[in-house]
Amino acid sequence: MAYLSERALDLSDLVRQVQSSERGGIASFLGVVRAHHQGRAVLRLDYSAYHEMAEAECARVVAEAETRWPVRVALQHRIGTLEVGEVAVVVVAAGAHRDEAFAACRHVIEELKRRVPIWKREYFADGQVDWVGAADAGQGPA
Repeated sequence: MAYLSERALDLSDLVRQVQSSERGGIASFLGVVRAHHQGRAVLRLDYSAYHEMAEAECARVVAEAETRWPVRVALQHRIGTLEVGEVAVVVVAAGAHRDEAFAACRHVIEELKRRVPIWKREYFADGQVDWVGAADAGQGPA
């Protein structure tokens, strides 16, 4: 399964990937495009990625979580133009109990944000366009 997608993300698809009769706790996280950032109105976002590296790093993050906790994890991140209200990222973790599912889900989203080369460009209502987060980390696309 690809971790990056140009199509709308579907939580139920990812839940089906991790669900089993052995896993009674399923935790999920959905990152949704919000209408504001630091007090400014947002119109839309563009996500781009270093595709091969992002796929490989997502696989490492998922493998780490599945090694650290007795869970199964599914992850997808949207690439391309997203409007306010659209889902940008989905993480689902399933384990026998809720504690490990919650911990793994949190770990995956935090590590994704920290390590995976995916960049976000925000288009604001005032006409300004900014790379968010990428400039601070020195990782924005050239």
